[in-house]
Amino acid sequence: MSNCKRPRFLRAIVLMASLVALSGVRAFDPETIGLSALRRERPGLTGAGVRVAQPEGEVGPGAWQVQPSVNGSVLFTWASDLGLATNYPNAVGSASGHANGVGEVLFGSTYGVAPGVTSVDSYEGNYFINAFVVGLQPIPARIINQSFIITELPSTNVDFYYDAYTEQYDVLFISGVNNAPGTPPAPGTAYNSIAVGVYFEGSQSSIGPTIDGRSKPDLVSVEPVSSTATPDVAGGAALLLQAAAAEDAGPGTAALATNATTIKALLLNGAVKMTNWTNGATRPLDARYGAGVLNIYNSDQQLRGGRFAARATNGVSVGAPHPPTGATNDLPARRGWDVSTIESTVAQDQIAHYCFTLPASSATHAVTATLVWKKIGVGALTNLDLFLYHMASNTLVASSTSAVDNVEHLFVPSLRAGRYDLQVLKRGGAERAGHQSYALAFDFSPTSLTIARSGLNHVLSWPASPAGFSLQSSPSLNDPLLWQAVTNQSALSNAQNTTLLSAGDSTRFFRLFRP
Repeated sequence: MSNCKRPRFLRAIVLMASLVALSGVRAFDPETIGLSALRRERPGLTGAGVRVAQPEGEVGPGAWQVQPSVNGSVLFTWASDLGLATNYPNAVGSASGHANGVGEVLFGSTYGVAPGVTSVDSYEGNYFINAFVVGLQPIPARIINQSFIITELPSTNVDFYYDAYTEQYDVLFISGVNNAPGTPPAPGTAYNSIAVGVYFEGSQSSIGPTIDGRSKPDLVSVEPVSSTATPDVAGGAALLLQAAAAEDAGPGTAALATNATTIKALLLNGAVKMTNWTNGATRPLDARYGAGVLNIYNSDQQLRGGRFAARATNGVSVGAPHPPTGATNDLPARRGWDVSTIESTVAQDQIAHYCFTLPASSATHAVTATLVWKKIGVGALTNLDLFLYHMASNTLVASSTSAVDNVEHLFVPSLRAGRYDLQVLKRGGAERAGHQSYALAFDFSPTSLTIARSGLNHVLSWPASPAGFSLQSSPSLNDPLLWQAVTNQSALSNAQNTTLLSAGDSTRFFRLFRP
């Protein structure tokens, strides 16, 4: 962490409010969040070897503990200001229905996103914040689920402590926002955390920006309340952490792939956009949905795409144009990630160039790219920007240039064949010179639909990632076009969706559709 003097809370106790009692409110949707696809292809990815923490607000005097019956294969600890316990029941607290509901989503043996996690550390929330976050004491877990909001302190005060803790210990806090359309509350407002809202018919959650103008929430999940949406994302983070530690991204990648910033970038970049999702050049994420709906399958595909360093770096005068590089070497894959450091000077901006060629063999590609870096100390936020250029024409295709967020995000749903330069730019000048580490996740995946004959049937195939596309058909290409969803069951194998249709059916035209 920085050497800046840390301010103190004026209150010895940080008050917090549980979001909702969870009895009977879960809407388990493993298909939409990519969990079903991931389990079909990678059944061993369960969170094995990962330790998670679950701080909880009290729902009654002393009632905050998750019960071990949620998953009998997990090792539990329980801690409050009354002490530490390794057996249940114990004298440091009592059971909470809210804690059990959150635990069932995160690591439950029946419906948990990450049922194979090794250990769960259950904390009374006020004790956790004061003893560890404010006290800057380490904990064993790397993933911390926080299905609560803090109501009694300004979010800017709380953000400092959470961001400093993340900087010091490289943990990932995943925090719910409020179940109401107001401004997002702490602790989800911390720069270095993931704030989670809901995407569910009839439900609402907080709408950005934060009180200081930043994009939050970061993600949503298909749950009726944010208390259960949050452990969907935390469970997804645990699965990615297991995969990253096992070097599923390639030999020698574990140290960088398990970085909290890398996991955050992958989770945001794998998200699926909904029909009314929108952002802007200076507003990287949608005010209501963040990067979109969690899709763990997409994120895992991008992790396994591998780590690829920039093809070239160069400097330009501060504020000067930064056209595409003259580098001729492309990245060897169009899906993956990088962790690197970029440094600007008093006189120069610095640019890292990631070059791609999209072949004419695929009609279009769906492009997402997410840049994430940590907020460090109490000074001004380091300013990184993200640009996508068409190299032959020097044309700017898209940009994300927020001056207040530590996330930049690009989404281009249809990009034609050609050579492109994805740029990470660090601003220079007297106030901005210096270095900054970042994580970049990207996916330039083709969205091609193919058809082949198989006996008396036709087989239609398309990539499983990026997810979010549906198969539609029309009897004619004449106006008015009548596209309808193909209801035949699709199968998933080797990252490909396939649907079998009878060759005796009447003439039909097919397309992939993404709202």
